[in-house]
Amino acid sequence: RSMDIWHTAEPTKVGNEGWLGNAINQMYPKHDNVVAAVNFSSALPRALVAHGAPVASVTDLDTYGLMSHMGESQQRNDALQAFKDMYAQAIGSGPVMDYLSQTGLDALRGAEILGTVTENYSSNVEYASNGFAKAMKGAAQVLQADIGTRICYTQHGSYDAHTNGIALQEGLLTDACGGIYDFYQDMKQANKGDDVLMFVFTEFGRRVRDNGNGTDHGSGGVAFMIGDAVEGGHYSEYPSLNPEDLIEGDLAFNLDFRSLYTEILEDWLEIEAKPVTKGTYEKVGFLK
Repeated sequence: RSMDIWHTAEPTKVGNEGWLGNAINQMYPKHDNVVAAVNFSSALPRALVAHGAPVASVTDLDTYGLMSHMGESQQRNDALQAFKDMYAQAIGSGPVMDYLSQTGLDALRGAEILGTVTENYSSNVEYASNGFAKAMKGAAQVLQADIGTRICYTQHGSYDAHTNGIALQEGLLTDACGGIYDFYQDMKQANKGDDVLMFVFTEFGRRVRDNGNGTDHGSGGVAFMIGDAVEGGHYSEYPSLNPEDLIEGDLAFNLDFRSLYTEILEDWLEIEAKPVTKGTYEKVGFLK
C-alpha cells in the first residue's frame, strides 16, 4: 500500500494513475513525444502509468527494439514496415482499435529512436557491472542523446531485509551510491550537470525497533535530491527516536511527500502541480 501511495500521490484512496504518468500527459497533451519517459526495467512502475502517457521500458539499450536479433537486414526492414502498415490501417475503425494501433505505432517509433542513442555516446566513466549501474548508464546515454526524454526511471531493490539487515545493506548501498555517483560524473563531463535532477526515495519505511538482526515494514522515510540545481542541505526536522514520540512503533513524519512532488513538478518540469497532487502543498525549497 505504501508503494501505491508514493506512486499515485493518493494517500486516502487507491489511485489508478501514477503521478509521473499524469505529469507526462500534462507536458504532452497530444501524446506526441513517444520517448517522453524511459523506464529502465522490464516492469512498468505505477508511477509512470496513466492513460495515453507514452513510456518506453528498456532492459538493455544495446538490444532494444523489435526483432533486433535480425540486425539491419532487408528482412527486418520489411517486417517492421509490415507492422507499421498493419497499425496504420486499423486507425479509424473504432476506439479500441484506435488505441491499440496508436500504441503499436508509438512503440515502433520509440524503438527506432532509442535504437540510435548508443551510437554517439562517448564517456570515460567506468560503471560497475551490476544491474543498477547498467540502468544509470542507460539513463545517461538517453539524456545525452537529446531525443526529448524528460523522465528516466529505475529501481534498486532487495532492501526489504527482515533478517541480516546490516550485512545486506553494505553491498546494496555501495551499488546504489556507485551508480548515482557515476551517472552524475557522466552528466557533468557531458556538460549536462545543470540539466538533471535526481530524486531518490524509498517506497516504504522500516520500524524503529529491530526484530533481531533486521527490521519490519514501517512508515516514515527519507528522500534525496541530487544535482547542480539543488541547494544542498538537510530539509525538515530529524524525526525523534524516543519511544514516546513514535506512532505505533513508526517514525512520525513531518514533511508531506507531495511537497517534494510539487516542487519537482512546478519548478523543474514547469507544469501545474495541483492536478497531479490533488491539492496545494508548500514547497521545500531545495532547488536553487
